[in-house]
Amino acid sequence: MSKKTKDFLVIGFALFAMFFGAGNLIFPPYLGNMVGSQYIFAIIGFTLTGVGVPLLAIIACTKGDGTFETMASKISPKFAVIFATLLFVAIGPMLGIPRTAATTYELTIHPIIPGISPLVWMFIYFGINLFFVFRKSSIIDTIGKFLTPCLLILLAIIIVKGIIFPIGNITSTGATSVLPHSLLEGYQTMDALAALLFAAIVSGNILAKGYKNKDLVPMTIKAGVVAAIGLAFVYGGLTFIGAQTIALTSGEVTKTGLLLLISQNILGSIGTIIIGIAMGLACLTTSIGLITAGSSFFEEVSKGKLPYKVNAVIISIISIVIGCLGVDNIIKISGPILNILYPVAITLIVTTLLDNIITNLNAVRLGVYTSLVFGILGQVPGINLSFIPLASSGFAWLIPTLIAIVIGYIIFRNKCLATSEM
Repeated sequence: MSKKTKDFLVIGFALFAMFFGAGNLIFPPYLGNMVGSQYIFAIIGFTLTGVGVPLLAIIACTKGDGTFETMASKISPKFAVIFATLLFVAIGPMLGIPRTAATTYELTIHPIIPGISPLVWMFIYFGINLFFVFRKSSIIDTIGKFLTPCLLILLAIIIVKGIIFPIGNITSTGATSVLPHSLLEGYQTMDALAALLFAAIVSGNILAKGYKNKDLVPMTIKAGVVAAIGLAFVYGGLTFIGAQTIALTSGEVTKTGLLLLISQNILGSIGTIIIGIAMGLACLTTSIGLITAGSSFFEEVSKGKLPYKVNAVIISIISIVIGCLGVDNIIKISGPILNILYPVAITLIVTTLLDNIITNLNAVRLGVYTSLVFGILGQVPGINLSFIPLASSGFAWLIPTLIAIVIGYIIFRNKCLATSEM
């Protein structure tokens, strides 16, 4: 095996581990349960936004110096700081971190110790988090390196056994608009937003192995294919098995409850405990990483006015409050937020990837801000955007954004394209 092949495989597995969040695993089975016999369309949609867009985000960032800040600065330096802040808040204390705590409670703690209350668990969970965040201990990285392969092997066993020995018949649920719904469901992984912040790590890893800037994009693409295959296998397999659970569920079932049901039917009661503990530890490593990254970011942005440890405590307190709402309620909150952030992120990613074609920066700026405006309008109660094509599918921002870029080309075609302040 050549050095280059070995390197992109190693980076690809690392990229897979970065995107492979235990909390994400609750979405594919639930999606499969909702759509039943139309699971193929669900797998395609979820994979496109849950796997494809994050990988495009990494590649887009590597076209510059590998950082999101450089890519976003073409809109304006202030935009880069503001949007990066919103990303950290979204994948941090507002959504991502409390979701790891709530997922751990519902998958790991409650099935084993049903008497413990969510609030008590939240304090215990974030006490453990702060212990490691303050010490900046490498033990969590060590656990993570062993935990991800173990969890992946466990999931592979569940998926393969579920394919060979189905736990139920796949029937029609009468679901409509499966593909667009699945595309929006892929937003819930939050991986495309996280990818914009992970990009610097990937680029730095490639350069540290002795490669040049010109190698960043091809190496990232190769590594991305490796990560995509792994993620598509997990997400696709769990969606397919979720489609087998229609007859096993009566009435409402929670996302975490469905995953426990699947593991129990395939692995038995011991399997349920094992996967619960494994996913709980995986959530812990994720939340510690997010709190550490967020605390460092806000310390840097505030130029030391917000100290690292103070940020960690504030993030934990906010996460305790939101985490007590439970996984399904956190997901309900996250929907509108992600539906605002994702259009901006996707517009920024696509225009960066096509910068050889879309060369007018003022047109790009107009497109990005249009995606933001229509993303917000789409979440405001009482505002009806049904007259816009694709609005009924949740993509009211797409056509206006494309039109804005075209209009920007016409209006600004002879103007200076230098980056300016917002």
